[in-house]
Amino acid sequence: MCEHHHEHNHEHSHKNKAFALMRILGALIIFSAGLILDLTGVEKFILFFTAYLMAGADILFTAIRNIVKGEVFDENFLMGAASLGAFAIKEYPEAVMVMILYQIGEYLQHRAVEKSRNSIAELMDIRPDYANIEQNGRLIKISPEKINTGDIITVKTGEKIPLDGIVTEGKAIVDTSALTGEAAPAELKIGDNAVSGCINTNGLIKIRVSKPFGESTVSKILELVEHAGSRKAKAENFITKFARYYTPAVVAGALILAVLPPLLTGDNFNIWISRALTFLVISCPCALVISVPLSFFAGIGGASKNGILIKGSSYLEALSKPDTVVFDKTGTLTKGTFCVTQIVPYNGTSREKLLESAAMAENYSNHPIALSLKAAYGKHIDSSLIKDIEETAGIGVKARINGEEILAGNYRLMEQYNINYSKTCEPGSIVYIAKNRKFLGYIVISDELKEDAVSAIKDLKIIVDKTVILTGDSLSAAKYTAAKLDLDRVYAELLPSDKVTKVEELISCKTKNKSVIFVGDGINDAPVLTRADIGIAMGGMGSDAAIEAADVVIMDDKPSKIPAAIKIAGKTMHIVKQNITFAIGVKVLFLILGAAGFITMWGAVFADVGVTIIAIVNALRALHTNSFIKK
Repeated sequence: MCEHHHEHNHEHSHKNKAFALMRILGALIIFSAGLILDLTGVEKFILFFTAYLMAGADILFTAIRNIVKGEVFDENFLMGAASLGAFAIKEYPEAVMVMILYQIGEYLQHRAVEKSRNSIAELMDIRPDYANIEQNGRLIKISPEKINTGDIITVKTGEKIPLDGIVTEGKAIVDTSALTGEAAPAELKIGDNAVSGCINTNGLIKIRVSKPFGESTVSKILELVEHAGSRKAKAENFITKFARYYTPAVVAGALILAVLPPLLTGDNFNIWISRALTFLVISCPCALVISVPLSFFAGIGGASKNGILIKGSSYLEALSKPDTVVFDKTGTLTKGTFCVTQIVPYNGTSREKLLESAAMAENYSNHPIALSLKAAYGKHIDSSLIKDIEETAGIGVKARINGEEILAGNYRLMEQYNINYSKTCEPGSIVYIAKNRKFLGYIVISDELKEDAVSAIKDLKIIVDKTVILTGDSLSAAKYTAAKLDLDRVYAELLPSDKVTKVEELISCKTKNKSVIFVGDGINDAPVLTRADIGIAMGGMGSDAAIEAADVVIMDDKPSKIPAAIKIAGKTMHIVKQNITFAIGVKVLFLILGAAGFITMWGAVFADVGVTIIAIVNALRALHTNSFIKK
């Protein structure tokens, strides 16, 4: 159904283009005949009016329909009024040429807009065409929309993964570049999460589908890109308001120009009516109306090519004016893959016994720290020995193991139970362990920095005022990371609600009209992502919470994409401002020249079409992001 609709749209657009071209050519042939043939006044009128209707009937029809709806002052009205006025004063060739040149301009605009849409469609070439399901020993292709959760699908070499799920059989090397903008291959094996939109480059895998197509990563990304224009930027809202006041003002100006000078000077009315009509044609705000939304659209498309999803032009505009960038630590600047780096026993306990007590206490937790303890212990844990587990988020675990009370957590847990413990300031996450209220020792767990974290912060410090780290981790671990990365401020040992409070504080201190950007790994940072002026979620690959809460999603885990996103936003806004300045500047100049009689109707149309095409070509530069990310 969806495929058929897409094909139908493509066919419809192709037919429209061919029809528009035929109309332009037909009108040009009749127009040329009108110029060459020696005709009487009536014959000349009929021939030119036929060419005029062939070129401009749709514009007249749209203008009439909009007037009926109460939307009087638009570009169709301006073109219709100017060209019919030219007919009234017997300037037939000018009237026809106005419409022909306008239609050529429209045709070129549509081609340019379509080209940008196609470029984005190619960049986001992730929509799967089919899914393979096995029936009676044979693989059959069916639409991904018809696959249910729990179905097993087969993905062969060279095929796109159509839906999200878990690998149940086989292994494969997949290309994630359509999602992340990076060509680095990833390996999938049994038990791994398979994300839709990736391409299987080598191997055959079977996947148990975990989400219907409408909720899959691919579907959400396509939806984000398609609806990115719905959140309008201030620049776009300015254009809408500008057109609302500008067009009636121009029509009033044209009427004054047609009537006042002849009355005051006694000149021929025809001269001033002709100037007023030229004034109307020049005034069409096509360049603004088309190029500004197209610049944003191209900027969002250029970012998506780099694995950066920006959910709307208003977010792109806010991203271009950063004041402070605030980072969560774990999983954002660091890999989030913890490993045990030190085991320090006290009170006659052995290293093995200390690690065993910690691993057993944390047995039922899926926190990265708990997983690293269990991985370091590496032996089978008899769950039947573990009873009465009490886990407190952000503090630790209390459990009864083999009849003995074990506490494993941070210093807050030790203080809560009045344990006489020895506090350490080692860089890393510290897990203190006590048995029957007696201190056994501590274990240091460290997290590695991401490869590009240092270069990302270095790039960021050139373009933003402040860089800040917010973390629930210990102050020593946070300070150690901040020193390595040269971050400006550190706030540690925070609970999720404290992070929101800190971000609110930073927002209250920021420079007016600038943004506080929060970067988190999306799952436990949803409240802060929502509260910041711009929330950027890292590791959007399959993380629903991240995609929902954030305004910008980085499709791979690379901090270096953050300065890249800010540069893309800045460049796009620069192009938007160029187009607004250029279009308004040229318009004002030509309106003055037209009113003074220095420009004919022909010149007016060339000015209008020319400015629009230059503005569109400039807008499309925002698609090519690589050139300015590297600057």
